[in-house]
Amino acid sequence: MWKPSTSSGNTTPTADVKRPATPVANPPVPEYNNTPAPRAASLAGTGTGEQASIGKALIVKGEVSGSESLFIDGRVEGSIHLPGHRVTVGRNGTVDADVVAREIVILGKVNGNVTASDRVDIRNEGTLVGDVIAQRISIEDGAFFKGGIDIRKAAGEEKAARAV
Repeated sequence: MWKPSTSSGNTTPTADVKRPATPVANPPVPEYNNTPAPRAASLAGTGTGEQASIGKALIVKGEVSGSESLFIDGRVEGSIHLPGHRVTVGRNGTVDADVVAREIVILGKVNGNVTASDRVDIRNEGTLVGDVIAQRISIEDGAFFKGGIDIRKAAGEEKAARAV
């Protein structure tokens, strides 16, 4: 059992501690304006992190072009022209079009020629029937590819090769 210690009878109260005065007025509350906050994509700049998408239930017929990357999980018929950006064909995506982009990733089905300034990547569930023009290509186990491959060097590498 705990017992308080007894002192020699000195019970002088301690000095009062001075507390800071409470503020008299609250700081002003900022006013809210009705302007909407900017979208995250518009803050990112052009080409970094922006990606449009075509959903499963959408069918696009005609020419698709623009200045951002594209994810296709629906169906596209015609042509896709996005130089300098990435085109990704999702698992549910079906493309009956020629595709021109910096990078092309295929997880679904593509029927058409693809031209990439950098690389083409056909994943294990992907299907490509058509010719490929790119600097690099990778075809995973389980992927289906039927067509020709034309590996092209970058513009800087071609000039260096001619100079030697």
